[in-house]
Order: sequence, then structure tokens, then C-alpha cells
Amino acid sequence: MEEYKFKPIGYVRTEAKDLPRHWSVSDVEGEIVIKPEYKLGIRDIKTGDKIVVLFVFHKSPPFTSDKLIQKPPHLNETKGVFSTCSPHRPNPIGLSVLEVLDVIDNVIKVKRLDMYDGTPVLDIKPFCF
Repeated sequence: MEEYKFKPIGYVRTEAKDLPRHWSVSDVEGEIVIKPEYKLGIRDIKTGDKIVVLFVFHKSPPFTSDKLIQKPPHLNETKGVFSTCSPHRPNPIGLSVLEVLDVIDNVIKVKRLDMYDGTPVLDIKPFCF
């Protein structure tokens, strides 16, 4: 099996202490701070855009096989990990769709955060449906 290494392109900055479980129910604001060497890559992101942010669940404990079946707190039944948005995953990769409030220099101001301050950001993609 192959292994892959990723280097964050930036990180999340927020003062929020209480975060919702999922971006779809969030009104939390914060920032995606992009490393200077990737700044040119965000030049076409504009206020009002929606962006898909791939990030690392950096505060999750290492995954163990007993987490293959989980009971999400909002459900009364168990689910396989790949049918949940749980941060306890074999590869701790998260995905959120955020609303862009502004872009200033290498900082994207966003709304709908469900990530902790300091969360490593792996990639940003446009939200297309």
C-alpha cells in the first residue's frame, strides 16, 4: 500500500470556543490564513464565494478498529465510520463548505467554521454543484 504525505497550505484562525459538529449548522466566523508561498493561488477567491476546505482533524486521537462503527450524537443508531462526519477516521481528513466574507492579502475571512483555531488546511477548492 502506498502512503502519502501532505503539507498544509495554511491554518485556521478563530476565537470561537464552542464549535458546531458540522459546517452546515454553523454561523461561526474566522479566517483561513494561507502561507505566503501559496498566496497567489487565492487571487480569484472573492467575497460571496463558497469554498470547499480540506483540513486535518489534528486533535483526534489515533484511529483504532473499534471506531469502524460509531454512534453519532445526533442519531439513535450506530453507523459505519464512512457514513458519518466523525473526526475519528482512518485518515483524519475533514471537509467543510465555507462562505467567503472577504479576502485580504493572504487571509480568507469565512463563515460556517467547524474547525478549531490552528487547524491545518490541506487544500481549498471551489464549491461547484
